[in-house]
Amino acid sequence: MRVVAAVDKFKGTATAAEVATAIGHACWELGIDCDEVPVADGGEGTLEVLGGANRSNIVTGPLGDAVEAAWRFHRGTAVIEMARASGLTLVGGAEHNDAVAASTTGVGELIDRALDMGAERIIVCLGGSATTDGGLGAVRAIHAPARLRGVEFLVACDVDTLFVDAARVFAPQKGATVNQVRMLEGRLERLVQMYREEYGVDVSTVPGSGAAGGLAGGLVALGGRLVPGFELVADEVDLADRVRDADFVITGEGQLDVTSFEGKVVGGVAHLADELGKSVAAIVGRIDPSAIECDDHRLLNAGVVDLESRFGTDRSHNETRTCIEAAARELLTSRGG
Repeated sequence: MRVVAAVDKFKGTATAAEVATAIGHACWELGIDCDEVPVADGGEGTLEVLGGANRSNIVTGPLGDAVEAAWRFHRGTAVIEMARASGLTLVGGAEHNDAVAASTTGVGELIDRALDMGAERIIVCLGGSATTDGGLGAVRAIHAPARLRGVEFLVACDVDTLFVDAARVFAPQKGATVNQVRMLEGRLERLVQMYREEYGVDVSTVPGSGAAGGLAGGLVALGGRLVPGFELVADEVDLADRVRDADFVITGEGQLDVTSFEGKVVGGVAHLADELGKSVAAIVGRIDPSAIECDDHRLLNAGVVDLESRFGTDRSHNETRTCIEAAARELLTSRGG
């Protein structure tokens, strides 16, 4: 029996690599071969999944303070996780953020650095931003942006939000008041016109251009190509071939809800396993009722283990990896592993 553990992080308690390792250990104890495949959806955690940081630069943080941002450059490919340079956690969360002033300048500085180093391929991973600046900070920080024309420039995102809608949909999560949302919406409308005039690109109609407070749209104006984050990561780690070679697939994430099947890891792995005719189960921290009501929930045809229900809230939060290992052992034993 060969198992593939294709899993996302359990946010705040276990990285994707730790989750995969826990499942792998359960397999090892049962004499089962396990291919451990940490996966991400293009947001926070993607950098680690794609090899981890091997560079670090001091850049302009979301509110203007200098921050040290880790990123990756290897064999001509740069991987930049925008949360490392312009993330909400860098300012201490929404309650400490200035939703109007927050800027993506640091992301642009990292892109500029990658270009200076001769990058032939640049991957920018969105998610976890403090910003709703339409990517203007990043755009202005890139010297001679025409250099991007000679680069494969990929922008990973997992939402379809349009550019101007970014203010209404995301800004309140970043600390914006009702009046500030209106102000930010007006600013994004002006940026649509500016990007059209300066770069000949109408970002207002591009699905996903509102990701990361419109950073996606700003990068599209510079020639970036938006790609679904899970699909990009799956291609990078050869997930389809690895699932094809497996007998059983285990996926997982911290919370299973309806969004899990809308571009996230669990849904992506479940769909891939279904296409390849493989049985798939999920280990999750907790299950939201919206997931059970979702038609795609049936794709998890070998079951779902909910750690909170199975082990209790305290243990599932404080001993997450041990609980994951136990859950995997139960799943495998029930299959005759």
